Amino acid sequence: MLYLIFSIVFAFLMGIAVIIVRMKAQQFPVNEKKIILPPFFMATGALMYVVPYFRLTGFEILECIILGVLFSTILIWTSRFETKGNEVYMKRSKAFPIILISLLLIRTIIKIFISNKIDPGEIAGMFFLLAFCMIIPWRLAMLYKYKKVKRSLIQ
Repeated sequence: MLYLIFSIVFAFLMGIAVIIVRMKAQQFPVNEKKIILPPFFMATGALMYVVPYFRLTGFEILECIILGVLFSTILIWTSRFETKGNEVYMKRSKAFPIILISLLLIRTIIKIFISNKIDPGEIAGMFFLLAFCMIIPWRLAMLYKYKKVKRSLIQ
């Protein structure tokens, strides 16, 4: 139980940090590197699956992929770009912090329900995969939108 409380508090603190970082990042121009690199940095976390404690079943993998893609659609929907001069910026969305907190709440509720049935290592593996499957489609969509906006600047 103590692990569950600690992990929920830690997740919310990380969520708040992400919101602050994302809001500050909107003050600076975006480029392809800033869009592409976060998933690559996050991918190193997949090394956790080398340890059997974190490995998932095929059904758990499928669940994480489906939920990750579903959650990413919300982020894709709210991510927009704007131009200022010759630079491209993320457009500030008032809904972003609310959406991020909502996704965190949904993940926390799911975690509470499955924590009695699944080992903590499997839960960690599931939530890493869910987050990774959420960030990949979101970043690919952002890259597509960015290139579209960047092309319109050139013309």
